This record gives sequence, C-alpha cells and structure tokens, in this order.
Amino acid sequence: MGARSSKTLYSLAVLALAGLMVGTALAQAPASTPAQRAELGRHLFYDPLLSSDGTVACASCHQPQRAFTDGRATSLGAGGRAGVRSAPSLVNVGARTRLFWHGGSPSLELQALGPLSDHNEHDLSPGEVVARLRGSRYAPDFERLYGRPADLSALTDALAAFQRSIVSYQSPFDRYSAGDAGAMSEAAVRGLDLFYGKAECFHCHAGRNLSDNLPHNNALLLFNPDIGLASLTGHDSDVGKFITPTLRNVALTAPYMHAGQLQTLPEVVAHYNSGGEPNPNADPLIRPLNLTPQEEADLVAFLESLTDPAVATNPAWGRPHSVAGENP
Repeated sequence: MGARSSKTLYSLAVLALAGLMVGTALAQAPASTPAQRAELGRHLFYDPLLSSDGTVACASCHQPQRAFTDGRATSLGAGGRAGVRSAPSLVNVGARTRLFWHGGSPSLELQALGPLSDHNEHDLSPGEVVARLRGSRYAPDFERLYGRPADLSALTDALAAFQRSIVSYQSPFDRYSAGDAGAMSEAAVRGLDLFYGKAECFHCHAGRNLSDNLPHNNALLLFNPDIGLASLTGHDSDVGKFITPTLRNVALTAPYMHAGQLQTLPEVVAHYNSGGEPNPNADPLIRPLNLTPQEEADLVAFLESLTDPAVATNPAWGRPHSVAGENP
C-alpha cells in the first residue's frame, strides 16, 4: 500500500501532541474527585454544543438504550453527513487499550479528539472547541474542577471520566457465572458450552469483556473505502483488520461488524458458521464450524444472555435534566 497518507500522519501527530498536553495540564489540576469530573463529562457528553451545527452530541451516536451505540450501520454527524463506521459500544470502554475500530488510540482522552475534529462527526477545530467551552455555562465548572479556563486536556479528561464510569457486569451470564444456576435458560447454557467449545468464539472474544482487544480480519468482503488497521500501518496484510468488539450487551447493538454489514445476531452466527467470505487476509481461526441449526440458535441465546438491562436505565449514565432535548 505504500506510505501512510498525509491525513493519517497529521492525525497521529495531533494525538501525540495532545498526549503531552493532557499529562502536563492534569499534573497542574487542583484536587477534584473522579466522580466530580465524570459528572461534568456526563453533561458534556449529552450536549450538542460541541458540534459545528449544534445538532450532534457524543450521545447522538452512543445511546444508553442501545448499549451506547446508535442502531445505524454507519453513524451520522454534523450536517447529516455519514461516516464509514458503526458506532462502537462504550460499555466497559475504560478497560480497553486500543480505541477506534482500527485501534489507533491508546486512551479515551486521546480518542475524544478524533470525533471532535472529524468533518463527518462533530466538525470543530481545536480552537473552536475551546472557544465554545469558555463561552458556555460550563466555564465555571472547568475553573472549579481544573483550576484554569476550559481547554482540550480538561475536556477530554472529563469525557473520559464519564465513560470510565459506564461499567456493566450484571447480565444473566454474570449471575450464572457467580453461581445462580437459574440465571440463564437451558438454550443459553448450551450456547455457553458451544462458545467455549465447538464454535471456538473464545479465541477472539476472550476475558471479562469478551474481547481480546486485538485486530483481526473477520472474513467479510470490503464494500467501503475503510481498510481498517492498514490505514495506520500501510501494510497490505492489515487491510480489513479491526479490533475485536466486546460482546457485552451485544443483543442491543445491531447492526453488526465495523460498518453494520450484518443486521441480526443469527446472521452473525451464520457468517462465522459458514467460514466467512473469500478474503486473502481472513484470520486463520475463521473456518466452517459445522454447527447445526439448533446449535446456531443456542449460540444466539447465549449472546442474548450477555445483556444487562440496567445499562439503558441507570440514571448516572443518562441525560442530565439540565441538558435540553429528549434522551437519544
């Protein structure tokens, strides 16, 4: 593929510079608790102030009733412009170390700068972001919590503090794992055995968050210009590789895959059961599984058992009453 694009190099340079800003600024911050910073972040997360046309908030694409996704194949940003990827879930996102679908950001603080400046998302320059914050009702909050006027490092810290508070481990699967034998249906229990047995899902969907946090090509044909990890590395072998998403609350996050190519969980299971589509970079773990129709249904039942209903209703993660508008 050759060298990285100038846009990619620029983006990486911005992220590196921002990392220095965040570390320096936070070292100078006065005492404030993570809960206080998270509450400020929650207000900012739901406020469309930080978009060029005043219509897009973080919550526009990350809605609690959809496990902090938006139900679209590819998300819409300022001016109604469509991006090229599906909004990933933010549930337990604080545990992830590779953010964005291609894994290009190592932290939530740095990740926030991407959508803020992206033309197809919030569409604001760094200077515009700071000017809006300093002229907003949030200006006193930044002075109180950070001891200085609002800036990018304080903004991204507050947003990250809120997102790290979105922690969910109360699904039927969690209760079953803790010893409640009646928490899951018989079909879901059979699906659990398949997940860690014949279907071998656990190779990529590993650990407490059911993600190895690594890039894989999942044997889907590419129908859009998004080439995944290769946009960062420039390597042909990385074309179509994306970070494994969490399966927690996956029944709420349709459509599936990085660009919403599959609409339902049965379609996802059928894709992997078939061994995927012809793709030179397909992960060698993806091969025909020979699951029966009943086994496919049981696997879907297990995936549905990963839903924690409290994600959609926890008031600590919902829209603050002081932010205008209806819950997304």
